[in-house]
Amino acid sequence: MNKRSLIFAAFALTGIIASAATVAQPPSGEPNFFLTATGSGNGGDLGGLAGADAICQSQADAAGLDGTFRAYLSTQGSNAVNARDRIGEGPWFNVQGARVAANVEELHSLNHRVGASSALTATGNRIPGSGFSPNRHDVLTGSQADGTAYPPGEDMTCNNWTSSSEDGTARVGHHDWPNWNSAHNSQGCTQQNLINTGGDGLFFCFAQ
Repeated sequence: MNKRSLIFAAFALTGIIASAATVAQPPSGEPNFFLTATGSGNGGDLGGLAGADAICQSQADAAGLDGTFRAYLSTQGSNAVNARDRIGEGPWFNVQGARVAANVEELHSLNHRVGASSALTATGNRIPGSGFSPNRHDVLTGSQADGTAYPPGEDMTCNNWTSSSEDGTARVGHHDWPNWNSAHNSQGCTQQNLINTGGDGLFFCFAQ
């Protein structure tokens, strides 16, 4: 192979490598998903959905994030609300621009990318999960795995996010495991109950 052919081959190989790198790059976008750095501080009493939304918006505003943020939380009863219906259609990106889901269906499938390295706070911090002390990986959702509300009966939402008593419970997910939105129930609704279970009253926020 002559020198001219070698140069041509080198340019061709460079183009192939560049194209492959471009294809391998994950989608990126403006931040519209985060995990709260703190909850209400009053256990499962978040002030209802409105209070939870206000916490989301406050933390988003403090971090300079654009958009209207809402809490990923379901409620129960005659006016039940599904968490999946509160967050828009996607796609959603964390504060580093990494996509966690393209749409509602992917978010609630095994193809979601919610995990320890992607479920960051509005300021880009990671919340300690399994293997850390304290472990704060429990995330309030009150939701079934498909993002819908539980039927009336057993309280899974700390009385629709207004209770901080020993009675009742909250369904929680794990920010560092595949079952990000529905893993187990809390011990109760007090702040200490949530801490004892492995959480801190945190929840997810999405911009529509």
